[in-house]
Amino acid sequence: MAVLVGRKIRKTYGKKTNSQEVLKGIDIEVNKGEFVGIMGPSGSGKTTLLNVLCSIDHPTEGIIEINGQNLRSMKEKALANFRREQLGFIFQDYNLLDTLTVKENILLPFSISKLPKAVAESRLKEIVELLGIKDILNKYPNEVSGGQKQRTSAARALISNPSLVFADEPTGALDSKSATALLTNLENINKEKSVTIMMVTHDSVAASFCSRVLFLKDGVIYTELYRGDKTRQQFFQQILNTQSVLGGDGYDA
Repeated sequence: MAVLVGRKIRKTYGKKTNSQEVLKGIDIEVNKGEFVGIMGPSGSGKTTLLNVLCSIDHPTEGIIEINGQNLRSMKEKALANFRREQLGFIFQDYNLLDTLTVKENILLPFSISKLPKAVAESRLKEIVELLGIKDILNKYPNEVSGGQKQRTSAARALISNPSLVFADEPTGALDSKSATALLTNLENINKEKSVTIMMVTHDSVAASFCSRVLFLKDGVIYTELYRGDKTRQQFFQQILNTQSVLGGDGYDA
């Protein structure tokens, strides 16, 4: 079952004589329970694609549907409610509030909802155990490591049981050990809870945790790889091979 469907997505910046078309008619479909990576050289349009799919930005042309809802036809208030109720976001820079504890940051999505406190606490208990951060709930962001901050960000994104989680370079600011821990957590949650995840990354190691990887080049989908029954190491090597064909030295950090 398709959670996300995008058809003929185009994104152009600027006007007429001084315009740049970044996305050039992309078709994309993401099914429930997939863990999809988006890769591509610098300037290929991968972050732009993520931004228009999650409604942070608006496409110039095309149709984007999540759970059958056409995002382009929604008014701003309805779109904001949809984003809060249906989507989760994990960003490279964490986006945590320093004046709130880890627990308060995770529960932030419920601050303007009518979810019963007992339900919120139950979800909190489950998600922090899955992510291994139950021992830091009463600490503040400046008292925990980068890896713990990002797992807090992931918990906040996941606690409302979103239909789709968007992650933009979630390991970009982490050391290799913290990155592996986060990706292992996300992979396990994806498999055990059938949480659908779409992740932009420049890192072939991070991409090897995905079930499918889309490669963008010059604003179009160049190719895609499916992990299938491959081991993570085998998939990693396949990703590296594809990067070398695309021009591996153009992948940005």
